[in-house]
Amino acid sequence: MTTKKSLLSIDEPEPKKPLRADRPPTEGFVIIVDKQFKSEFDTAEAAETSGRQLKAAYPMLQIEIYDAAGKTRTLLS
Repeated sequence: MTTKKSLLSIDEPEPKKPLRADRPPTEGFVIIVDKQFKSEFDTAEAAETSGRQLKAAYPMLQIEIYDAAGKTRTLLS
C-alpha cells in the first residue's frame, strides 16, 4: 500500500499564514470583534463592509477596523 503526498506546484500560491491572536498584523486591514483579531482584508472598504454586515446581524458586538499601516483602530457604530 502506497500513499501519495500532495506537493505544491509552482503555479499554486502558498497558503496564507493564520492570524495570531497575540500579535497585530503588519499589513492590510483587520476586523476586531470584541477585542479579538478576526478577518483580514486588503482594503478598508472591504473590512468596513464586512464589519457592518456583522454589526447588522449581531448589534451587541463591539466591532473595530484595524489599519496595520497606521496602527489605528476605528470603532464601527
